[in-house]
Amino acid sequence: MSGPTGLRAWFAVYLKGLCMGAADTVPGVSGGTIAVIVGVYERLITALTSLDPRAVRHLGAIHTRQGRTELSRDLVRMDVPFLFVLGAGVITAAASMATVMHYAIDQYRVPTYAFFFGLIAASAVVLYGHVDAGTPRRVLVGIAGFLLAFVVTDPSTTGSLEATLPVLFVSGAIAISAMVLPGVSGSFLLLVLGQYEFMSDLPSDVVEYALAGNTTALADTLSFFASFMVGAVVGVFTVAYAVRAALDRYREATLTFLVSLMVGALRLPATEVATNVEALSPFVAGLVVVPAVVGAFAVFGLDYYTDDLEY
Repeated sequence: MSGPTGLRAWFAVYLKGLCMGAADTVPGVSGGTIAVIVGVYERLITALTSLDPRAVRHLGAIHTRQGRTELSRDLVRMDVPFLFVLGAGVITAAASMATVMHYAIDQYRVPTYAFFFGLIAASAVVLYGHVDAGTPRRVLVGIAGFLLAFVVTDPSTTGSLEATLPVLFVSGAIAISAMVLPGVSGSFLLLVLGQYEFMSDLPSDVVEYALAGNTTALADTLSFFASFMVGAVVGVFTVAYAVRAALDRYREATLTFLVSLMVGALRLPATEVATNVEALSPFVAGLVVVPAVVGAFAVFGLDYYTDDLEY
């Protein structure tokens, strides 16, 4: 498989991973869409579907030159170096931006959730433009998606799902869908599951505990992160592929369900804004409206400049 051959080319792949990772931390923006924009989407999907677990058989002979040669040949054939460099960029940006997003939520909760509302609402508008929901069955599917998200994001239940290892495993498996499904935001899915704030706080917790020498808390935090990542790896070969199969067989109905899910989930940022606004005033109105408009125009601008791209 052709690909980067020099340090500069590999650095370009890393930078593209950074762009994807940064997008993945913002609800309403899809890392898969960014993969399309930077030109690595097709190669990413090809590499993921080329992974063959049988390559591990060479590990038994890795102490020999032949074993190392055969393992290297298989890794190159599966484009693992590309996945590794791209993934390193994604993780680097996601860890950095997650800390920023957590700080924004903690210190500027109202404008941050207003921004999320604009992003998600605009994403739903854009995606509905690509959906044909003109049959009774699709209308029912859309209603089901809306109601599901609306119920799941009930303020009395959102966040009540404790961030345990199994929960984070499932969250990782679901959120990774954004990597292989342009238009679907992994952070948005975490927001719906009530795990977004917890996950965005993990990178800063790791740094804090490491600097303080708190090995017990550090080990616990790393175990949460590991559970999420293992779930993400499993999700690449299960959840994401199941959704892709559904898109292949029932494209319009699946898209209708996904977009309706986004509309129903608007209940969460709207509730966060409403409950954290004490009194309405021109300043408060601006604090809500301006970030929402900025978020919406960010999505509309991205859609405008990528309208000719094929997913």
